[in-house]
Amino acid sequence: MGKRALINVDYTYDFVADGGALTCGVPGQEIEEKITAITKEFMEAGDYTVFAIDVHDEGDECHPETALYPPHNIRGTKGRDLYGSLKALYEEKKDKDNVLYLDKTRYSAFAGTDLEIKLRERGIEEVHLVGVCTDICVLHSAVDAYNKGFKIVIHRDAVASFNLAGHDWALGHFESALGAKVV
Repeated sequence: MGKRALINVDYTYDFVADGGALTCGVPGQEIEEKITAITKEFMEAGDYTVFAIDVHDEGDECHPETALYPPHNIRGTKGRDLYGSLKALYEEKKDKDNVLYLDKTRYSAFAGTDLEIKLRERGIEEVHLVGVCTDICVLHSAVDAYNKGFKIVIHRDAVASFNLAGHDWALGHFESALGAKVV
């Protein structure tokens, strides 16, 4: 098996907490224990662990999401903080060579970032995805990973969305259209 990496997508206060600006609420909160356990497992195994975190600038009227969603994950606000026990785990392990905090400005962790270069430098062939939202940022990251030739694994109990129909559709799409393993 080739080397693997974990891409932890947007598990932040704004996307998960009750008071978050664009929260998926209870579905996101229910995966906290699982997402933290998977992340810890990858970190402790020495696998490359990426926190791909949405960032926006206050008042940016040019960003395409401005017309679709309320302001969220604004640079320098608590909305960008990792949620719950994942924040403490990141704080404990963030200085390790196998941990990367990656700002992203689009749905996909690959769009406008150097993520692909970082993965290729490390010989990574398989990406594991966890986080929110299943049918938006996780989906778009998976599509880009597929188009770049990576094997994909989606952790069913560690992804969530505010749209249950979209969540269920995306889980099927990962397998049927992207050849991903949903575990």
